[in-house]
Parts: sequence; structure tokens; C-alpha cells
Amino acid sequence: MSTETPFHIDIPQAELDDLRDRLARTRWPDGLPGVGWSYGVNKDYLIELVEHWRNGYDWREHEARLNKVPQFTTTIDGQNVHFLHVRSPEPDATPLIITHGWPSTVYDFLDILGPLTDPRSHGGDPADAFHVVAPSLPGFAFSGPTRETGWGVNRTARAWAELMRRLGYHRYGAQGGDFGSIVSPEIGRTDPEHVIGVHVNALANAATPVDPSELDTLSEADREQAGQNQMWWYGRSGYATQMSNRPQTLAYALNDSPAGQLAWNLEWFVDWDPARTEQTPIDRDVILTNVTIFWLTSTAGSAARLYREAGPESWGRRPEPAPVPTGVANFPGDRAIRGLAELSNTITHWSRHSRGGHFASLQAPDLLVADIRQFFRTVRPR
Repeated sequence: MSTETPFHIDIPQAELDDLRDRLARTRWPDGLPGVGWSYGVNKDYLIELVEHWRNGYDWREHEARLNKVPQFTTTIDGQNVHFLHVRSPEPDATPLIITHGWPSTVYDFLDILGPLTDPRSHGGDPADAFHVVAPSLPGFAFSGPTRETGWGVNRTARAWAELMRRLGYHRYGAQGGDFGSIVSPEIGRTDPEHVIGVHVNALANAATPVDPSELDTLSEADREQAGQNQMWWYGRSGYATQMSNRPQTLAYALNDSPAGQLAWNLEWFVDWDPARTEQTPIDRDVILTNVTIFWLTSTAGSAARLYREAGPESWGRRPEPAPVPTGVANFPGDRAIRGLAELSNTITHWSRHSRGGHFASLQAPDLLVADIRQFFRTVRPR
């Protein structure tokens, strides 16, 4: 029996006024001349974005856009879970649970919900339709905060399987990007008798070996790529190191300074230097909507805890092979190596795209939807 409660976002104006006041009183640090983004988020870029957040950005517009989508909350394993649930008009649609990553929210999915649930109205084949469930990760946004330890990848996967059971979906697919690319295959390991297939983008745990012996399984080209990936990650992993070790220390700063929270989240959204990235730029109001949601729900610190909670089961070990068919879509900026992905997944689909980026639902929603459709045609019951 489903126990979901309809959910509607209605932020008090006083909270929006407080946000603008805090932005106006930002205490800016100094910055070195001529270093661009090499020391972190560029100060001039951030000052301009904060000014737009304070005087140009309209939260109510994006709040209304979210409220057009059916939203619900429920309690699973003692934790509040917020989720979008959009049923397709096609009676034979395939249920699909999609999971975002960090520093995202379910807002990232708004451009793909229509094409996924109603392909007939978007120039597609109605046979490709999905009933879409998109939960907010435990501790994130309207699912947060978490109230106890232990909400790592495995527990989240079990909760998502329970959510699909409650909604009456006994055979379903899973999709996810970034942290969702770790959670979604885990659903396949947790609930293989009900999961027909898993599709991921921005596959996060197949770029570098967790043990040197894994290099022996790779081609020379892939070993070289793994080495490059390790150097790349060494230069960009400071955020993950902090969140996976001392997230509470970070939480005090993020929860007190909206400009600080924006800077912390911004690096991934702009791929460090928006002037030189190979990725498709993300609209600044989309970035600000994600950050505003974290700010208004006071969950930046709670979301950061996921990295520590996931540590024992996700960092430094290779997951057990997922028995269900798995498809991987790779976009610019993604660094997954198929040989490493195959150590823990049953890969039946592997694609590369020349545009988009790490946040494919925002940067190339048409390509992501097409790739999801293509993969699930191969596993959908006939």
C-alpha cells in the first residue's frame, strides 16, 4: 500500500528576503591577480553571479515550474523521502526510477520528464514511454536532512526498491548520473528480480583502478587513460576529500553563507573554467535554482554527509558485479573506462556523445533521452 503524501513548495517571502540580505552583505576574500580558475572559483565570475542571484534571479518562477510536476513525500526506513512521480499516458509504459547526484536536485530532470513519459507528444515512439519516479537523495533538498548515520549507497538503493514496491511497480528500470550512477547499479544488485535494466551517465566509479592489479585487465590505451584520470582526479578531488572525511566542519560555512555555498557547488557545474570547458554550458538560473533549493532547505551539510556515509562501501573497493543488463552513456568530461566498468556491471550498451557534459539532463537532454530509450528497448519486456 502506497503511503505517499502530496507535496507543494511554498517558501515564505521572509526567507527569500533573508537570502538577498545575506548576499548583499557577503564578506569577500582577496584573490590573486592573473590566476583565473587555477586556485578555485574565479572571484570576478562569482561576484557577477551573486549579483544576479540577488537582483536578477526569480525563485518564484522556478518554484512554480517545480510545482507543475506531481511531488510527494513518504517515510522509508525512518527517513523522509521527497520524490517526483509522473505517470505516462501510455498504459504499457515502463516504470523508471532516476537518481540525481551532487550538487544536483530533481530540478535537473524537468527537461527530460516530458519526452520520457510522453514520447508521442514529443515526436517519439509511444512504445518508449516511461512512468518516471525521481526521488531526492536522502539528506538532499526536500528529502533532508538525514537524522542518523548510515544513509550510504546500499541503504539508499534498498529505500528506492521499497519506494517502487509501494508505488506498485514490480518490474522497473533504474537510471542515474554522478552519484546516481553509483546508486542505480546498486538497485540492480539489491533488487535483481524486479530490475529489468540499469542505465547510467557520468559513471563515477569506473575511471581509476581501486587496486593496481586491475590495470592488468586493461588494454594499453585504457591503462594510459587510467593514469591520466588519476592525475585529473588528484587536481580536483579536494571537495570529495573534505566531504568524505569532515562534512560537519564544512556544514557550518555552507549553512551560514549563501555565496560560500554557491562557490562550493559551482566548480562542478562550470567544469572549473567556463571559458575553456569542452562541456555544454549550463544556464546560470538552473545552477542558482539548485543552490537556492539547498539554501532554503538548509541541507548543504546534510547532502555533504553522503560522501562520508558512502565511503566504506563505495570508495576503495569494487562493487560486486551487478547481474542486470547495464547501459552506459558517456558525454564530454566523463572519464569512465569500459574495462573497469565491466568489473562490476554487466555492460550491454556503451555509447559516446560529442556534446553535453557531466550533467547530461541539463546539457544534452535530447541525447540523454535518446540513449535511455535505445538501451531500454533491448531489455523492455515484449
